[in-house]
Amino acid sequence: MKIIEGIENLAQKFRHPVLTIGNFDGVHLGHQEIFRLLKERAKEKNGTSIVLTFEPHPLRVIAPERAPKLLSTFTDKANLINASGIDIIIFANFTAGFAHIRAEDFVRDFLVNAIRVKEIFIGSNYHFGRGRKGDAGYLKELGREYGFTVTIVNEITINDVPVSSSKIRTLIAKGKVDEASELLGRNYSMEGIVIEGAKRGKSLLNTPTANISALNDLFPKDGVYAVTVEINGKTYGGAANIGYNPTFNVKKLSFEVHVLDFEGNLLGKILKIKFIKRLRDEIKFTRIEDLAAQMQKDIQTVRKILSL
Repeated sequence: MKIIEGIENLAQKFRHPVLTIGNFDGVHLGHQEIFRLLKERAKEKNGTSIVLTFEPHPLRVIAPERAPKLLSTFTDKANLINASGIDIIIFANFTAGFAHIRAEDFVRDFLVNAIRVKEIFIGSNYHFGRGRKGDAGYLKELGREYGFTVTIVNEITINDVPVSSSKIRTLIAKGKVDEASELLGRNYSMEGIVIEGAKRGKSLLNTPTANISALNDLFPKDGVYAVTVEINGKTYGGAANIGYNPTFNVKKLSFEVHVLDFEGNLLGKILKIKFIKRLRDEIKFTRIEDLAAQMQKDIQTVRKILSL
């Protein structure tokens, strides 16, 4: 797969470009279905499968106050699209100027003149151009004028639940990470670097925890979770806590994880944490000994969930 950053000066010519366009936050099962159809069609035509996406998320430019917390970082999204087997990813730099491009100008200048698109696959709710004036029907009209075809991919459902990035964000914010995983097609994950903490886990609770400075925007609901932790390519079980450590009256949100069966110094390392299941809310204990006992119970629960 090749990544191209910036569409304005695209000079490369692609063989029979088969394109999809969107934000693709989270690269969920709906996105994966579009990619599957895209690859299949490109193979039939001996063409090139291309994903055109945007960085940053358009709402961060147009209306920052309404911009969602994202499921995936720039790197996550690129890696997930790459794993789908797409030939080319184009990251268009979404600026205030880009936001003011009319729908027809976007199609003519970028899709037709720059990419020379032959076929487009889009989701049924796709909108584009200034003020989101363009939709699937209008794109089909422009296709007839400029000589490309448009295939609309219907929204998919899992257990009667429509798959969408917004739905997945809602589930994660409610702590329903196991339900979110069904729509993502994998466990929701966060990455972060291990930073210095208060060292209460080791000194007071006999359960050392790594304090994480997260790279992601979207945190699951406060509480304790069964997780897996990837460290230098090796995966461990873990118990994660997100919240304010009410027993110690902490005022700042913290993200900590106890890595099962691991010995060593994690400071400065980047961890990838996958959320498997929410165990419980945070609890304010009056005695540190009670918190320590509960943490041991949580660890045993995690071992059962992960079969460790």
